[in-house]
Amino acid sequence: MKTFLAVILLSCLAFAQDDAAIAKAKAACGPDDVSFSVKTSEGSHPAATIEPGKALVYVVGQDPACSGCGKVARIGLDGAWVGAIDFGSYTSFTVDPGEHHLCTNWQSFFAGSKKPVGLANLTAEAGKVYYFRIRVLAFNQVAIDLDPVNTDQGQYLVATLKMSESHPKKP
Repeated sequence: MKTFLAVILLSCLAFAQDDAAIAKAKAACGPDDVSFSVKTSEGSHPAATIEPGKALVYVVGQDPACSGCGKVARIGLDGAWVGAIDFGSYTSFTVDPGEHHLCTNWQSFFAGSKKPVGLANLTAEAGKVYYFRIRVLAFNQVAIDLDPVNTDQGQYLVATLKMSESHPKKP
């Protein structure tokens, strides 16, 4: 009986969440109460330019089952939301050289604090261009992934997707 109770106790501990570690990881995200309105542009769109002394970051949203379905992913950088995209589109923004932490999660597709979160880090160099892809993963549960892609794949994705423009919604 003691062995059984010990196994149950250890099992519970194994599934316990480390709230401090989760909060530290999610520090790249912005505040939960911020949401965005997103519009995607049709046709050709201007190439983004790199500001002197900065790096350029593209983020593309890929979900073959949901291109243009209105699922909005917020994009965070170092603790603040920098924008949002609709899946099947992309956005870009500049960053200062140095280490940065990126975050993405669905704006409202899943309610509550259990929203899937994707995280990535970046050590940016002035004059360089970086590409990241947000993908939906569905195994036993739905997850969201944010991963870097190589320049060739990134250029292709940007060329084939619509451009998103986002603006924070007023509360």
